[in-house]
Amino acid sequence: MKTKEQLGGIYSASITPYDHEGRVDGAALQAVMRRNLKEGAAGFFVGGSSGECFLLTEAERIQVFEAASAFAGQTNLIAHVGAIGTDEAIRYTKAAMGMGFDFVAATAPFYYGFSSKEICRYYYDIAEAAGAPVLIYNFPGNTHKEFDVANADYCELFRSGAILGVKQTNYNLFQMERILNLNPDLIAFDGYDETMVAAQALGSIGSIGSTFNMMLPHYKKIFTLFEEGKRAQALELQHKANNCMEAMCRVGLIPAIKYELGRQGIPVGEARRPFSSLTEEQKAYLDDVLDRDLVSE
Repeated sequence: MKTKEQLGGIYSASITPYDHEGRVDGAALQAVMRRNLKEGAAGFFVGGSSGECFLLTEAERIQVFEAASAFAGQTNLIAHVGAIGTDEAIRYTKAAMGMGFDFVAATAPFYYGFSSKEICRYYYDIAEAAGAPVLIYNFPGNTHKEFDVANADYCELFRSGAILGVKQTNYNLFQMERILNLNPDLIAFDGYDETMVAAQALGSIGSIGSTFNMMLPHYKKIFTLFEEGKRAQALELQHKANNCMEAMCRVGLIPAIKYELGRQGIPVGEARRPFSSLTEEQKAYLDDVLDRDLVSE
C-alpha cells in the first residue's frame, strides 16, 4: 500500500465532461487530467460530487472510471463508489479496482435512516470487495449522516483497518482531528477548498477540491507555502481563492467550474439538469472576480 508521503498533496475532484449531445466525454476528462498533472496534481478523486455522480447512470459512472484509468500507474487515483445500496457500491468498487485505481472512497448511504451499525457494515463490505481500506467521503451537508466519534460503532470502524481515512467535506475540522486521534494510521484530506490551510494545520496530508480542475496552480501554491512555514503568504492566497469560491457558489459551483474550464480552452459541456445554465450577467460577474483573484501560474 502507498505511504502517507506518496498519497499527500493536491487532488482534483474531477468533473464529468459531456459532449454536444450530453454524453460522457472521456477524451475531455483526460484533457483536464493531463493539464492538472502538468500543474502538479498528486492525484484525482474520480466520480464524486464534482463529477455529478448521482446524476449519472451506473454505466456512465463506470465509463468515467474507464476514462480516468488511462492514468493508472502514473498518479494516485481514488474512485468514488458511494451509493444508497451496498450491492451497487460493490459493483463500482470491483470495476474501479480492476482498472488499476489505488483506492475507493464512499459517501455514507443516505436517504433512508440507516443505523450506525448498518452504515459501518456498508464500509466493511466495500473494503472487502476492494481488497484495500476505504476512504470515507464525509459530506454530512449532503448525506445528513454524521460520524459521531463518541459512537462505539464508528470508533470500532475507524480502528478496524477497513478505513484508509477521511475526506473531510465538513467545516467541522475538530471532527477530522478527533477521527485522526482514534487511529494514528488514518489519513485525512481536506474536502472543502475554502478551508485548506485550516485543515493542514489540523493534520490533513492533502486536499481534494472541485475548483482544482480550473485553478490548481493557485491551490498548489497555498499548499506548498503552508508546508514551507510561510503561513501569512499561504493565508493571503487562501483569501483570494475564497473570493473565487464565494463567487462560484453564488452562481452555482459546478456550472461555474465547467464554464471557466471552457473559458480556459477546455470545453466540457454544461452541468446536467436540474442544474441551471449561467446567465450572461452571472458569467460577467464570475469573469470579474476570477480575472482579479485567480492565480494561474
